[in-house]
Amino acid sequence: METLQRTANRGSISTGGYDIDNSLKFESDNSEQIYAVPWSSAGTRTTHTWSIWVKRTELGTRQMIFEGGTVSTVTGQLSLSFQTNDALEVRAGESVPGSQAGTVYRLTNRVFRDTSAWYHIVAAFDTTQATANNRIKIWINGVQETSFATIANPAQNTDLGLFAANAQQSVGVSGNNGFYYNGYVTHAALVYNQQLDADSFGEFDSVSGIWKPIDLEDLTFGAFGFWLKFENPSLMGQDSSGNNYHFTSIGISSADQATDTPTNNFTTWNTIRLFNSGVISFKEGGTVLSNSFNGGWSAANNNIRMGKGKWYAEFEVTVSGNYLMNGNVDADYIDNSIDAGFYLGSLTDKTAGAGYYSSGTTGNDTIYYEGTFTSSGVTTSAGDIISVAIDCDNNKVHFAVNGSWTNSSDPATNTNGFAMTDNEQYFALASIGVRDYKANFGGYTTISISSAATDENGYGTFEYAPPSGYYALCTKNLAEFG
Repeated sequence: METLQRTANRGSISTGGYDIDNSLKFESDNSEQIYAVPWSSAGTRTTHTWSIWVKRTELGTRQMIFEGGTVSTVTGQLSLSFQTNDALEVRAGESVPGSQAGTVYRLTNRVFRDTSAWYHIVAAFDTTQATANNRIKIWINGVQETSFATIANPAQNTDLGLFAANAQQSVGVSGNNGFYYNGYVTHAALVYNQQLDADSFGEFDSVSGIWKPIDLEDLTFGAFGFWLKFENPSLMGQDSSGNNYHFTSIGISSADQATDTPTNNFTTWNTIRLFNSGVISFKEGGTVLSNSFNGGWSAANNNIRMGKGKWYAEFEVTVSGNYLMNGNVDADYIDNSIDAGFYLGSLTDKTAGAGYYSSGTTGNDTIYYEGTFTSSGVTTSAGDIISVAIDCDNNKVHFAVNGSWTNSSDPATNTNGFAMTDNEQYFALASIGVRDYKANFGGYTTISISSAATDENGYGTFEYAPPSGYYALCTKNLAEFG
């Protein structure tokens, strides 16, 4: 089982150094992509470097990271992508669209399935190199990749596909084949006519030893280079390299900009371990759970556990009669006991947590806890927001509807609420029915936000302000309170 932890260094650094403010969320269901045809004349086609930060949210399909070229031939197209087994691949050409033909230059042995962390990927090319294996180099989080299932090298001085005249450059899609990416990306860069090492784009933190980004402002991108920071919501494909090779967006709007970044990594749903996994899936940056089964419970938990501190998240009732539960669950129960029949609050002890049950039926919603239920005093309907505040310092969980705390509780003053175990906790969701359920952990959400409230540190974007002392579950807050 994939082990996810609560520490502040899950693939990101949370304090000091250069901060990345924004990322761009890609969703394959929406055919989201960005591309450009930035130059009309050919350039030097032997040497370049790709650099990008990615946080995956859906696995098991071929997903394009970068692609460049004009036609699906070995000399006309070059790509960097995740494969169906979640390995990383460099490929030249697709001789028949969709065939995964062409020439595989590199295919890693390792796979990339941690959806709780950011990866920094550098792929550097120089076919003029005399040593064949030096013509293509890959770094992951600052460490050069040396273990490959496939190694092939272009002949010396081979022209690569990127810099032909009118070559399309794409991020998150194959121009000929689709292969849409799912997840977040930021600081997508191409450096022209240089084969650079990873330390041109990042550095190891002197205290934590974690790989972190650096400012690329002084980097020479070259005549055909670009740098996409995704910080301008009105032009998500804005090029910051100085070349003004602005990318065109398809299916992307300002709403797809996120604050989930390598320097402040927010929790999302854990898309690796699924309960009743044949009927639930995730989309929209790991914030929407889609349930395709109308006849039993399915469940999910977020991917960063909480051992101390006070944490806040919001969930939207998408339709009346939602049959949706949001709340908390003991981490030990998630690790050892959960099954397809699980729902929050189902046990007579506290290990199954507590769940706010938005049933949409006549009368009040209920809170399931210790194997029984308590009226919340509220009946929710479509568009209502359920807030969950988890207090790991006093071992309590509180529920609110549209900003009003239920059951005479006040999380800011530790009044009432439902007792938890003193073990580490997860935000959890249990649901029934054929519906999509929306979560907002602060870094990205499809919930319509009108107030743009933040926590007291200024992190997260919520419809309602977190209660005093409660924070969005992200690595900057974990470094201070977790």
